[in-house]
Amino acid sequence: MLSLRTSRRFCHAAIAITSNGCPAAVSNHVFDTKPLEEPALVKLKAERDPEKLFHLFKANAHNTLVIENRFAFEDTVSRLAGARRFDYIEHLLEHQKTLPQGRREGFIMRIITLYGKAGMTKHAIDTFCDMHLYGCCRTVKSFNAALKVLTQTRDLGAIEAFLNEVPQKFDIEVDVFSVNILIKAFCEMGILVKAYRIMVEMEKLGIRPDVITYTTLMSAFYKENWCEIGNGLWNLMVLKRCLPNLATFNVRIQYLVNRRRAWEANKLMGLMQNVGITPDEVTYNLVIKGFFQARYLEMAKRVYSALHGKAYKPNIKIYQTMIHYLCKGGDFDLAYTMCKDCMQKNWYPNVDTIHTLLEGLKRGKQLGKAKAIMMLVRKRVPPFSSKQLGDLQTILNKS
Repeated sequence: MLSLRTSRRFCHAAIAITSNGCPAAVSNHVFDTKPLEEPALVKLKAERDPEKLFHLFKANAHNTLVIENRFAFEDTVSRLAGARRFDYIEHLLEHQKTLPQGRREGFIMRIITLYGKAGMTKHAIDTFCDMHLYGCCRTVKSFNAALKVLTQTRDLGAIEAFLNEVPQKFDIEVDVFSVNILIKAFCEMGILVKAYRIMVEMEKLGIRPDVITYTTLMSAFYKENWCEIGNGLWNLMVLKRCLPNLATFNVRIQYLVNRRRAWEANKLMGLMQNVGITPDEVTYNLVIKGFFQARYLEMAKRVYSALHGKAYKPNIKIYQTMIHYLCKGGDFDLAYTMCKDCMQKNWYPNVDTIHTLLEGLKRGKQLGKAKAIMMLVRKRVPPFSSKQLGDLQTILNKS
């Protein structure tokens, strides 16, 4: 656990560090992604040979249309990493740092991120530590980019060493984004108590938790069934006048659904709308699932109807939930209608759900509907496996 003394070393104040008049700070803007109609971009996208891809990208090192195109840059590094040509990646990215764009912090942050995605963590950290060599200002933004790459390694010792040494060395004041990166990493590593203590200690030093801090911790504690702490975080957030966002409400509703408290979940969805937050498909899917699991089939149907009434279009997850639980509840007529509707959009429930639906229709003497479903099943793109199709067809062939 990071000690309070350690935290003080890299939390000198609660204000963000400025650019200190560095010319590079004037040009931190990253241009919008360009459409892939330029010849160089088309060639990069089409090239599959790692060596040719490397030389093609190197030949366009000064081409702004290529360099400022996030997709082209990231896709090239991703494919070279897939081919395990880390030497090519290092050559391309190190070369980029020597060019004019290497004096922009935003561009160096992208280099750090790309090294991270390629699994070249040491190169990413070295890039951050050497920014001054390229005439590039170093702020908490690039520090956070490096910290995020480091947390992906799940190396607790390396993370703590970085936090203990680097902020003081480069006079960087961490911010709430730094804290959130750290808390998210600790939650994913299952070190929930450490994550919670980080929030408490940082608040003592003037860094106030935001909605992302609370939402990340709530989600992690609820998933581990530490409901009392999750509920406490919800109450603490409200007490501190930190307004929940859509993600926070969905985390809380997920918890209520898992505890079979469907009516409370539905009430919370209503509260969302009262405070100006519009539920999304995830919210509706959770509440629908909650009512089904609590055996309130009619309420689940009403929520689904309300979804349509608000001009939402159900996605594949909502279709899957509805069809699965309608079959489980014996409403094969509505399940058939919804299954047919979603399959015509090339959205398919899982094979087990289709299997249950076909069996239900067969038992109900609705062979015509079962055959119609089977016909749509055979049109799926990509197709189901031969075994899956055979198993489904067997249901119809049974006497």
